[in-house]
Amino acid sequence: MVKGQGTLIRRGPGEIEMTDQTGRTSDAQAEGDGYMLYHSIGQYPGKARDMAASLTAFAECWGAANDEQWGYALGQRQRFIDLWSQLLNAPSASLTTTENVTSALAALIMALPREDLEGRVVLVAGDCFPSLHFLLTGLADRYGFTLRTVPLRDGAHWVEDEDVITAWGPEVGLALLTWVSSTSSHRCVLEALVAHGRKQGSLIGVDITQAAGLFDYDCMAVAADFAISTSLKWMCGSPGGGILQVMPDVIARCQPSLRGWFSQDNIFSWDINAFAYAPDIRRFDNGTPSVMACVATVPALEWHAAQDWGAQLAKNRSLSEAIIAASDAAGFELASPRDPAQRGGSVMVRLTDADHAQTLLSKLRDVSVFADARGPILRCSPGFMTTRAGIDRLASVLTGG
Repeated sequence: MVKGQGTLIRRGPGEIEMTDQTGRTSDAQAEGDGYMLYHSIGQYPGKARDMAASLTAFAECWGAANDEQWGYALGQRQRFIDLWSQLLNAPSASLTTTENVTSALAALIMALPREDLEGRVVLVAGDCFPSLHFLLTGLADRYGFTLRTVPLRDGAHWVEDEDVITAWGPEVGLALLTWVSSTSSHRCVLEALVAHGRKQGSLIGVDITQAAGLFDYDCMAVAADFAISTSLKWMCGSPGGGILQVMPDVIARCQPSLRGWFSQDNIFSWDINAFAYAPDIRRFDNGTPSVMACVATVPALEWHAAQDWGAQLAKNRSLSEAIIAASDAAGFELASPRDPAQRGGSVMVRLTDADHAQTLLSKLRDVSVFADARGPILRCSPGFMTTRAGIDRLASVLTGG
């Protein structure tokens, strides 16, 4: 893509067209123009082709009768780590692979010194990713902490930052912040929350899943203690491609419970009585690492690295405003912040009930518009392939046209 000039859209074999940063095209049925599931699975032009080529190259290497397999496989994993580290401006050797955000959070908690959590509070917002809450609920008794969940106000769709701050005192050993909520697209003000947490002496983690790949996250600027994410959503990668990023001073205090030969500085040190953790993020590795998700995701990460993110974000903002306008015209309640400074890349709309949502989704599929719903909440995330033509079809269905 030429920076600042728009987005390439693949329409079929040998057919490419360019959209401007508002998402307008000359054809109302460009491939993917109605795709709005970037809060779930991200797509970009040529993704299937790129992923197939990467997996085929891996298969050809792995299936060859020679000794080149591990160098290639681990090289692809390292490429994945390097691209994610570059994206997040992560300190050297502070980021590793995980299966998902839940396993990343579990690995961090199970590695902390016991005194960091025992007898203290773990703080989380009530609109966090439910899987993480399930995990924390199960770990509370085992690790001796009290889980404090900041509730939503009556009738609200997201937890207010000021309510998180009110619930956050010096008794909080660890706070997990959700940068962008998957249920409302509310975007918290990380700078203010992290600054407050530093005054309380808490360990601070950030789930960046619903924002990474659309908004800049700079590990050094945010200065949280750790970050977790997946390569799905706006990152456009594969399932299984999770990441755990931990700041070096925290790594030095961690002793992961799940450990193995890849947790060592020298993975070929096979003296069973002389185990020692690697000095960096590698101590969070364990047995032979899974590489397939890395192989499948590297093309998406390379595509990301080549984009003009100012243009991509401007396009998302323009299309999101059009969705909000259509929702208003249809008389539905907006379940996301109206202020773009407080909103992630998605727009949530409250419909009549869950049945209404499913009926509307069926009508949208009929016109090649793809979104989803959580109960009565319709979730729309216009992304890299979405165009204004797709938004217009969404608006027509919403307004009953």
